[in-house]
Amino acid sequence: MSKGRIPHWADVTLVPLTSVFLAFVISAILIWAIGESPWAAVKLMVEGAFGSSYGWGYTLFYATNFIFTGLAVAVAFQARLFNIGGEGQALLGGLGVALVCLYIPWPHWSLALIGATLGAAVFGAAWAFIPGYLQARRGSHIVITTIMFNFIAASLLGYFLVNVLRPQGAQDPSSPRFPSETALPKLHEILGVFGIPFSTVPPVNISLLVAVGMCFAVWFMLWRTRLGYQIRAFGESEPAAEYAGISPARITIYVMLISGALAGLMAVNSVMGEQQRLVLNAVEGAGFIGIAVALMGRNHPFGVFLAAMLFGFLYQGGAELALWTGIPRELIVVIQALVILFTGALDNMVRIPIARLFAMRGAR
Repeated sequence: MSKGRIPHWADVTLVPLTSVFLAFVISAILIWAIGESPWAAVKLMVEGAFGSSYGWGYTLFYATNFIFTGLAVAVAFQARLFNIGGEGQALLGGLGVALVCLYIPWPHWSLALIGATLGAAVFGAAWAFIPGYLQARRGSHIVITTIMFNFIAASLLGYFLVNVLRPQGAQDPSSPRFPSETALPKLHEILGVFGIPFSTVPPVNISLLVAVGMCFAVWFMLWRTRLGYQIRAFGESEPAAEYAGISPARITIYVMLISGALAGLMAVNSVMGEQQRLVLNAVEGAGFIGIAVALMGRNHPFGVFLAAMLFGFLYQGGAELALWTGIPRELIVVIQALVILFTGALDNMVRIPIARLFAMRGAR
């Protein structure tokens, strides 16, 4: 093994696990500093997220959102494009879901799910196409354009909710409720077919299966298709890819279309599966959490799934912690931020010592 290199298995398991461990150690110190028991806090978080079907339901619901946005970031990063516009693309995906559900009469939820999935993907991809085109043809930096498009998307959605979709006489800036025929089956209904009891309260629904399916679809696309090979080759070396006949402009636009479509699909879970209407804050920051999920998952679809489960645990466990202890909600956000910090910005602080350990082991 060459000096400074880490085996692949360690890169995808040992490095992120060490980062998460360090984040939790610092979080425990903070909890202890405000007079609470770190062990009791961890126990409550685990029980709140995994100790009942109620907790599992909310953990899986949050994880579903993070899978979609994490995959969106991961696909873009395979081509070394940093798409941080998942928030706006998911917002526009929600608009696509609302228009499909409200203005097309659906006889059954299964057909409505197909239509909403297409609507969310098309609207999300369309919103990502513009930054992709500007990067490919005009040289505009993808980070700047995608983050600015988040604000434009929020304003555009607000306009539609207030002036187009809001029912007459209503004060709340939201769309009408979707027809009952578009209501997606909840997880307790699906498991009930097999005689498995599950809490009826959590909003987790069949979108979870769509998210898992997308993990397999993205893996297949990236590692088993010609387009996936071109995306990864372009990400490794743009000059070499161009020399091999791969068009940088075409790959950039294709990747952003796929990434935007994946981010838009998040709206199927949050808008169609939970709210059954479109509201202003339907995304709730999941687009930005997707960045941390992709980084922790090493931009691999199955790593994204595991990282999304971790953040689902943090969201649900953190909510229980804020509810049943004296730990303020703001500290829960700090814990989530520490996980993001160690798995993202401070990644090399963990990676370099581990690489040295492997180098010392190989030198023996």
